[in-house]
Amino acid sequence: MSNLLSVQELRDLLGDPRLSVIDARYDLNDPQAGREAWLTSHIPGSVHLDLSRDLSGPAGQHGGRHPLPEPDSLARTFGAAGIGPDSRVVVYDSDTGMFAARVWWMLRYMGFDAVQVLDGGFRAWQESGAPLSREGQTPDAAAFVPDVRLELLASRDEVMAALGNDAVRLLDARTPERFRGEVAAFDPVVGHIPGAVNRPYTDNVRDGRMLPRSELRELHADSAGLPEVIAYCGSGVSAALAVLAMTEAGLAMPRLYAGSWSDWITFEDAPTATG
Repeated sequence: MSNLLSVQELRDLLGDPRLSVIDARYDLNDPQAGREAWLTSHIPGSVHLDLSRDLSGPAGQHGGRHPLPEPDSLARTFGAAGIGPDSRVVVYDSDTGMFAARVWWMLRYMGFDAVQVLDGGFRAWQESGAPLSREGQTPDAAAFVPDVRLELLASRDEVMAALGNDAVRLLDARTPERFRGEVAAFDPVVGHIPGAVNRPYTDNVRDGRMLPRSELRELHADSAGLPEVIAYCGSGVSAALAVLAMTEAGLAMPRLYAGSWSDWITFEDAPTATG
């Protein structure tokens, strides 16, 4: 099964009792915007999960701006959204897919594979003339039993150990300006992890849709033969899109440093680089 789903394929699935549609729209600059957008208009039957409220753990000294929740907490969130062992999940956000990709990765991390991202997101759905709804959705709670795949997650210590190791690629998915340290954006320290390669998450999409597989393979060809790739960004969101893109391209699934740069800079011994 592809990791992506087209608008028409989702339209054909509407009404399937196994279908669980997750609206992951969010705005890093306006945390309320995603929920408000869902209340205004959404794909019929969808449930909104908010990055800050539903999909992040409590903020602490470490862990980044959007800490990965504990598995039991995340299992309760997914179960309350109606996701059970027989569900087929489709996730969407506004267009580029990075917030949807974060949910996709979290479900995969929790041992759930029947999840796809709507290619083109809500924008593509609207533009196609597909049906919309303003009705709230309270799904029947399901029993979501986690089977955590720790191998998909890279810890801060593992990233530290990878420094200077040519067999491990650190892939920074942020914009070039943030990578070079020219823009502070959301974090008090600028720059990147030394030795990281910048591959902006936006390189994986065109007009809000994921590039064709052949182009994704070409884009990430320099990582294809490496034993390990660890993707990171600011807080583990846009890097999830890089993980999705490389997986969709047929390459080995990279590990995600979920805390990313916003976690890295909270350690006094963490080296940084600019330029």
